[in-house]
Formats: sequence, structure tokens, C-alpha cells
Amino acid sequence: MYCKDLKPLAFYKSLESRCNDFASSNPYDPVTKSLDTSDFASKWNSMPVETYASEVAALSSDKKYISQGRDVVCQLIVGLGFRVTATYDGSNTLTYLVTSPDETGVQYVVSSRKPVPSTAPEEKYQHFDASQLSTFYDAHANRAGISLLAFKVAEGACETILGNYKEKHPNLLPGYGIKEYEGCKVLEVYAYYKGEVKVTQADKGTMLRFVESQNSSLPLPGMTKVDAQFDGTSQPTYCDHWVSNVVSRTGFLDTLEDTLGFTPKVDFNAGVVAAGEAQIESTVTGNAAPPITNTGDNGLKDQSQVYLPINNALSPVGHVHGFIKELGQGVQHVASRVGDLISFIQRANDYRKVTGEGFTFLNIPRSYYGVLQPSNLASNLNGDDLLNPSDAASLFKLCEESGVCTELTGEMDLSITRDVLRTKIETWTSGKDSKIVDDVVEVIMRARYCNLYSLLRDHMSESSYIFIVTNKILIDVQGEDLLFQIFTSNILQECVGDESPFFEYIQRVCSECMGPDGCPAKVKPGCGGFGIRNFLTLFLSIEVSKAMQDVKDCTAAGDQKGVDNANTRVSVFTDQLNEANPILTDISDAMTAEGKLVDLLINAGGAEKGELERKRDEQAEKKKGGNERLMECSLKYRNIMRELREGK
Repeated sequence: MYCKDLKPLAFYKSLESRCNDFASSNPYDPVTKSLDTSDFASKWNSMPVETYASEVAALSSDKKYISQGRDVVCQLIVGLGFRVTATYDGSNTLTYLVTSPDETGVQYVVSSRKPVPSTAPEEKYQHFDASQLSTFYDAHANRAGISLLAFKVAEGACETILGNYKEKHPNLLPGYGIKEYEGCKVLEVYAYYKGEVKVTQADKGTMLRFVESQNSSLPLPGMTKVDAQFDGTSQPTYCDHWVSNVVSRTGFLDTLEDTLGFTPKVDFNAGVVAAGEAQIESTVTGNAAPPITNTGDNGLKDQSQVYLPINNALSPVGHVHGFIKELGQGVQHVASRVGDLISFIQRANDYRKVTGEGFTFLNIPRSYYGVLQPSNLASNLNGDDLLNPSDAASLFKLCEESGVCTELTGEMDLSITRDVLRTKIETWTSGKDSKIVDDVVEVIMRARYCNLYSLLRDHMSESSYIFIVTNKILIDVQGEDLLFQIFTSNILQECVGDESPFFEYIQRVCSECMGPDGCPAKVKPGCGGFGIRNFLTLFLSIEVSKAMQDVKDCTAAGDQKGVDNANTRVSVFTDQLNEANPILTDISDAMTAEGKLVDLLINAGGAEKGELERKRDEQAEKKKGGNERLMECSLKYRNIMRELREGK
């Protein structure tokens, strides 16, 4: 990542010390602690701060959190418990390596230029030279961002990759070839073309870097290790995938196949990822990593599988189009995985409230998780008839009036207890059969997360469901595998409304399958997929967040017409999400079943093969039908948004 300004190492180490001192004197458990962080905030604000840097001492939860203009290194240190573990202090640039407790996992390399005279010498290391930053800023509207993706490769790979680029994509070579430093080889290439593959020149805004080093634990030559103490509350974090917004998706796919042998894994067509008038296509490409044994932390720590999802816009509206128009092509977000996403995000949210530093996360409509509606009250948790339409409507009205749920939307207070609920609906339950009352109470309580429950059933406790909804974590199911996802608000963002990248954090829960020998079966990397349901949720939620910001801006400006328009957009995007969700679930189920049948066909023969092919084709038809229904849904809301834009 390239940013405009970085502080001296002593500042970040002082910040780490305050975090460590706070954690050591205030035991913290993100799973079992109360969500009330006021006590922790008081302790943070009252810490003796004489030993810390002045800016570190001033860090307080009393100051309103604003996501723009933040120091991303500070965000990682406080919000996620990461630490600065290495540095490069050059003549014209300053760089830090920021990692989680396992330094072999995700490695964020953050660089900035120093305010040095123009006569400052060039850096010894090409990858740290100020010219790299200048080239990036020139191509990205002079804004901070994610400048390149770096991969460690096997011995001899740099020469092979360079040969592939020379033969098939010479326009993407920067001209300085492979650099060798202290027994380490570094090859850099431009990631994208400006337009069509091979026909246009290189887009110099984003690079791919290949590092060939068998002996160094540091990601880049020239870096120096620094002492780092973790506070015991953070989790190890590992690389999962990296997403680009580009002009030519097929061009980038062809380039990666020609040079690295990457092949497409998953396609999300325009029917899947469309929010109103905004439409994109996306393909996940990657290498052919071998299956791994899903025991212990193998599935978490193994980073041999590289996945590169690639987005391109199909319409002149929406986030992907806006990103490319405003910033140019580039890395939209980087995704990393953890062992327990619920506690990982709970910690991030708690620490932001406690300290005033860290991350906020993308706003997800509560309807994604579940809201109370009269239809919920038609049957009990076993599926038996519960209330007739008249009684259900009457009870729902009482729930609105008594504050059990909000009017119209049906969003419930997540902290409500059964005793409080019984009190609030007592006028309705009085004199009714106790069994019906008990069933009604349980149905209403589950409405807070009923959509999630339909996917996961009793695999999670009520408290876990509430943690998920509270922290706005997304969940998807692919066969017997689960995927937990969450997206931060924009990082490296200077002003409200600016396009900029963000982080994604995920947890993959692979099914515990056993092989014929009774030992754990090998699983494909990337179990749980890429969240076909959540892909649309992400896309819609970005648009919802923009519309909600417009509500605030128009309210502040006294523009009531703008407020009404923005509120309508929020409602339309939310309605699209609600209508699309069950269709996406059907598509996901069909894709999963089709994939399993394809795997079984590899070793099948005779009559068995014919039957498997029939079932495979059946699932393919279901998937096709789902996509057609989704495209109809997409067209419906595209027309609604067009009419809204045109003032009809």
C-alpha cells in the first residue's frame, strides 16, 4: 500500500506499547464479554499516558470516529492487534511491514515518500524507490491505494515468468528486468493493459511482484526486523484472495493464463451482481494448488492457492465503474482469513469503541439476517400452524407499538430478552394457551436471525447468531462448507465519498469429511467458495452505504428532495436484496451439487456414469433457471432505479 504520510517508527511502537499495557491490565475475551464497552473505554481514557508519544496519549474514545483521513498502520495496530515487524528507512522512502501474530501469514507492506530534497540519491532497492510511488500516484489521481500484489515463488520461477512476459506480453514489462539483492531475486511487471490485451500499452498504476528467496523470513530484501510484542487479543491472519477492478476482465484473464498458467474457477455473471442500474461481471481465476488434509490449522494456514477475482463494469453507474473512472484500474480489496471471524470482528468493533481507533465495517441491511413480519407468525419453529392472518397482524401491530420491532421494517432489538418480550406483548397473550404463547415468543425471538437460521439451523447457538447480526457478518453455505465474510469501510480514503480500496476478512469452515481409510479426506483449497449470495450483498451494500451517506449529506444541506431520493434508493436496494436472496440460495445449491457430481464423474463408468451425467445436467438446468430468474429480478430493479434517476 502507498500512503501520503507515515509516522516515525517510535510513534507506532509507542502506540503498540499502550495497547499492550491496556490489554495486560484489562483481561478481554471478545466471545464471552458483554457488548457494553463503556467500562473498557473509561479504563483506556484514564490510562497514565506520560510514557507514550503525545499523539498516542491523546487517542481517546471521546473523539468522534471518522473513517476518512486515517493512518492505516494505526488502524491495523489498534483495530486488529497487528504489529510493525520490520522496516525500511531509505533516503527518500519509508516502509513498514505490518503483520498479525503469525508473520508467515498476511503481510501488509506500507510505504510513503519522505519530504527530501530533489537531490536525494536513488534507493539501492528498486522496489523502495520513490519513482515507484510517483508512477502509482500519477495513474491513480494522486490518491493513496493498494499499489501491487506480491507473491513468493519457487527457485527459477522469476526467469520462467519473465520469459513468458517477454514472449507474449512484452508491453507489461517495466524495463528493468529481474533485480538481484543479497541472494534474493525480485521481478516486477505491470498488472493490466490500458484497454484491450496486447493492443494497448501497459497501465502503470498497478504491479505484480514475484520474490524468489529461500532463506529470508522477510518479504523483501532491504527490510530490517524490529521487535514486536502482540497483546494476546489478536488472531493470526492468512492470505486468501485479491480482487481487481479492471477495464478488460477477459484481457487480464488471458494475461494471467499466458504468463502464470492461471485458469478461471468461478464466474459471476451480470444477473448475479447487479444493483439497480449498476451491473458488473466477475471471474475468479487462480493456480492449480493441490488438495490439503483438513486437520488442525492446515486449511487456515495453507496459502498455496492463489485466487484473483476480477471485476469489470457493464454499466456507467455503480461502484466498479466509479472506482475505475475516479482512480483508474486497481486492486479493489484484499481478503484474509482467520480461525474465528466472529471474535475477530467483535474485538475490532469493541476496540474502536474503546479507543476511538480502528475500523468500521460495511453497512448490511438487517433484512439480510432476519426481521419480524406477520408471515413469521404463521407457523411455529416446527413448521406447525400457529396464528391465523388476523391474529398475526394484530400481534405484529402490538410489537411495533410496544417497541419490540421498528415500524414498517420489523427490525428487532437484538438485546431483548424473553421476559421483556412477554411483558411487552402481555395484552395480546393474556388468557391465551401457554403453549401458543411459548411458541409465539420463540418465533419472535428467532426472527432476529431467521434467514441465517434457515441456512445453518442448530449448528450455532442463539448467542452466536446474535454476535453475527450485531457485527454484521455475512454467511454463505456451499454444500457442507460455510463461509463467513465481512468488509471494512474504505481504507486510505481522504474525503467522504471518495472511491478507495477496502479489506475483507473471512473464515472458511470446511466440512469434516472422512476418506475410505477412515482418515480425514483431502479438501480443495477455498472451501466454502466466494459467497455467491454475499457477492450480491456486497455489491448492494456498497450502493446502500453510498445512499445512506447521501441521506446525511442532503439532511445537512437542507435538501429534502435529495433526502427523499436517497431514502428511496436505500429501500429499493434493500428490496432487491430481499427478493434476490432465495434465488441466490437456489443457484448456490445447484452449483454445489453440480460440482460434486463433476468430481464423481472423474472415476465413474458404465451405467453409473450415465446416471451421474443425468444428475449433473439436471443441476446445471437448475442453475441456469436460477440465473434467468435472477436476471429478471435484476431487470426489474434496474428499471425502478432508472425511473427514479429520471424523476418519474
